Amino acid sequence: HKCKGSSSISSDISSSTDHTPTKAPKNVATTEGLDSSTRTLSTPSPGLILPSKSSSLSSPALSSNGHETNSSSSSSAPAETVAVIHPQPGTHTRSRQSKTHHYAPIDLLPDHTLLQIFSHLSTNQLCRCARVCRRWYNLAWDPRLWSTIQLTGELLHADRAIRVLTHRLCQDTPNICLTLETVVVNGCKRLTDRGLHVVAQCCPELRRLEVAGCYNISNEAVFEVVSRCPNLEHLNLSGCSKVTCISLTQEASLQLSPLHGQQISIHYLDMTDCFSLEDEGLRTIASHCPRLTHLYLRRCTRLTDEALRHLALHCPSVRELSLSDCRLVGDFGLREVARLEGCLRYLSVAHCTRITDVGMRYVARYCPRLRYLNARGCEGLTDHGLSHLARSCPRLKSLDVGKCPLVSDSGLEQLAMYCQGLRRVSLRACESVTGRGLKALAANCCELQLLNVQDCEVSPEALRFVRRHCRRCVIEHTNPAFY
Repeated sequence: HKCKGSSSISSDISSSTDHTPTKAPKNVATTEGLDSSTRTLSTPSPGLILPSKSSSLSSPALSSNGHETNSSSSSSAPAETVAVIHPQPGTHTRSRQSKTHHYAPIDLLPDHTLLQIFSHLSTNQLCRCARVCRRWYNLAWDPRLWSTIQLTGELLHADRAIRVLTHRLCQDTPNICLTLETVVVNGCKRLTDRGLHVVAQCCPELRRLEVAGCYNISNEAVFEVVSRCPNLEHLNLSGCSKVTCISLTQEASLQLSPLHGQQISIHYLDMTDCFSLEDEGLRTIASHCPRLTHLYLRRCTRLTDEALRHLALHCPSVRELSLSDCRLVGDFGLREVARLEGCLRYLSVAHCTRITDVGMRYVARYCPRLRYLNARGCEGLTDHGLSHLARSCPRLKSLDVGKCPLVSDSGLEQLAMYCQGLRRVSLRACESVTGRGLKALAANCCELQLLNVQDCEVSPEALRFVRRHCRRCVIEHTNPAFY
């Protein structure tokens, strides 16, 4: 509600913890630090959180880092809290002010310098700064500081938090956040379709959306986001088990021309652990997202070889593809993947037990620019398949053939001869590998940085040979005699 020119927006938010591992994108906070345009709302925070009227005086106290402190009167249930975006300081103050003003040194800094300082603060820190004085309030809510919003916490009322923030950021441009390009709500399990509807309606310039682990969202909300945000390029739906495909809404399709009406501009799509995804869903995704370059389908266990045929047909630019633990994918599926030809750089088929040398020969023959291959657990892979791969993919940098019992020293010797740029090799639990193969790798692959030979029958002498020839190589082993 508005009163005397200032606004106060509140939202109930429960206390939460943050644990959202994710690949660090540009302008998104990571465990190593915050980018200059990243804003993280983490509740509870002493600058944002006030006791709710419904909370008793015996509610758990909050420490400066947002966790509950021990108290003899604390209750077992998490207390409801209220996040408040405060009105401008000084607007309703009744306290007597001194006629003489004492300026702190920071008050002498010009606005552009303060904005530069504020650009390194998190969201809750910015909100605390907004309470200092009227000048800081105006600077803290400068739209240029809000290109990214990141919400964290399993108990966070993500829908309300999104509504609060977008409402405040839309004050200068009613109902639209023109500067907001990234929304990250990974691990916010209480996020629902209502929260995504707000994002779709208020953020037309959205380019990146991450909702990993938000299993309450459905196709309807995802369709609305991709339909209303035409610039969306990066979409992470991992763990969203209710999402079965990606498409434009029927209304959006009718409004666009037939030529471009079915195209979505997404380049990066992660649907790991989307267990309900089936062949028809992937066909719909492929036909609507022809610009895909990065596609991750880990543990989408219902996909078969037929789905990959549609992918190769509609998405010829895929550079990275993960099919790990898609156990229904076999050699015919790899034949379709091989149709991506020169574009494919990264391929993971770990634990796809139906894959043999036949499928690997297709990949080796048609994908000569392959840099990364994960075939861990593909028990049908032998030295013959590895030989084809080595001869046809000389640019290979990383290879994982762990738990492939038919891979032996002969295959490693072929790798050492043709793939001398190898940097990372995992041979974990390869029972047929001995010191002879490792010596060949070490003698020819001088750039080797990581070698995993855990649970392999290799001698300490062979491991010392590797260490002498590849001084920068980290050797992961289970041999107690080698140190």
